[in-house]
Amino acid sequence: MIISIIGVGLLGGSFALGLREKYPHVKFVGVDNSSVNQKIALAKGIVDEILTLDEALQVSELNVLATPVDAITKLLPYMLDHLPDGRTITDLGSTKELICKLVDKHPKRGQFVAAHPMAGTENSGPGAAFRELLEGKNVIICDKEKSHPDSLGLVETFLRDVGMKIHYMKPVEHDLHLAYVSHLSHISSFALGMTVLDKERDERAIFDMASTGFSSTVRLAKSSPQMWAPIFDQNKKNVSKALGDYIELLKKFKEAIDGRDFDASLSYMARANDIGRVLAGIEKK
Repeated sequence: MIISIIGVGLLGGSFALGLREKYPHVKFVGVDNSSVNQKIALAKGIVDEILTLDEALQVSELNVLATPVDAITKLLPYMLDHLPDGRTITDLGSTKELICKLVDKHPKRGQFVAAHPMAGTENSGPGAAFRELLEGKNVIICDKEKSHPDSLGLVETFLRDVGMKIHYMKPVEHDLHLAYVSHLSHISSFALGMTVLDKERDERAIFDMASTGFSSTVRLAKSSPQMWAPIFDQNKKNVSKALGDYIELLKKFKEAIDGRDFDASLSYMARANDIGRVLAGIEKK
């Protein structure tokens, strides 16, 4: 069997590394525009060979589309147009509504499985890929009823084999929830990083005074702008709503602090503490 990884980065590379242990006889081929990424992917044993996209489509039983979401919207229709019968494409994109809508009426829609692994780090590229990234993490499959049972079963098998827990959602539901639990947290981290850098010119002072709390909160600001800008654009309606809600709460905090309203400030934080209950429930699943 041959599996192609189109966009050999953190997610695609980790997916390949996670499968290699269970499927030592599977051949992995990589497709990537970056010669640097190609060399790293080969050196790390993520892929066995580099091919063009057209070559990969003709030889691969499974094609894993792991590029930024703007590239997915450009590549997916082309790939379905040229995909041989009996072959499968899955994507790993962080948005789903636009991607699914784009190919909803395609005659080969059944050969596509829309997936989103809820995993990642602030680092990017094949050099950041590691075998354990996907273990124990959730993965969302959207519009499963529109995928052919053979394609769906193939993708589900491989996702489970890398240790992922599968959930199912509609694309609209997925993008709404992700705006709050993922996209907003990245924007908040980017904004915090910009705020500190703009106001604190002494980088040594930042280094000396930064606590683990600051480091963990701003960690996501190191994420790839090339990956996240298209995500925000494709999910702009939900992201804008989430940002609006967040800004209103920030204003309330500022008003409480400016007015020395200790009780209001205490109340907001006490309400926020309830997130611990939610996170504990997620950990148990």
